[in-house]
Amino acid sequence: MNETVSFKNIQNRTLWICITAFFMGINILMSSYGIPVPGGHLYLNDVIICTAALLLDPIAAMLVGGIGAFLGDFFFYPTPMFVSLVTHGLQAFMISLIAHRMLKKRPMIAGAVGVAVGAVIMVVGYTLGRAYIYSTPEYAVIKLPFQILQAAVGAVAGWALVFPLRLGKVFHKHVGIYGKKSS
Repeated sequence: MNETVSFKNIQNRTLWICITAFFMGINILMSSYGIPVPGGHLYLNDVIICTAALLLDPIAAMLVGGIGAFLGDFFFYPTPMFVSLVTHGLQAFMISLIAHRMLKKRPMIAGAVGVAVGAVIMVVGYTLGRAYIYSTPEYAVIKLPFQILQAAVGAVAGWALVFPLRLGKVFHKHVGIYGKKSS
């Protein structure tokens, strides 16, 4: 499961593009759907971002996270779209980088560390972004519990999908052209 899906090491780059676009589309879709919670909404696009980052290479993950969240905001709530582009792009890039480059013999632990770092990036990025966009740090602090909840749900659910629920094994089995090139 420690193989990474990468544009450089695959034979079929069209499939890499399609899989990246597929996850990006799901990210956009999940950006439009929020679960109402007292005082706000919980968006599930972080689950998709974390899942994609654990399965894909850092560049594909960054595209899924950044551009997917940007387009989701653009279509449904444009005010924070640039914050989403930077924050979710960096979040996905770092999750993928850590998950695929750290502790190669222990991918579950590397994935857990990756999603934890990604959750911190998301919370800090959105808190700073909201303080800037709405010109009031108070608003950012009020929304902080929702950001923490969203980051935690996304990190735990994404990690659980890939490792305990074995989506990572199924993904790499059925998308068998990834990994090492055959000579």
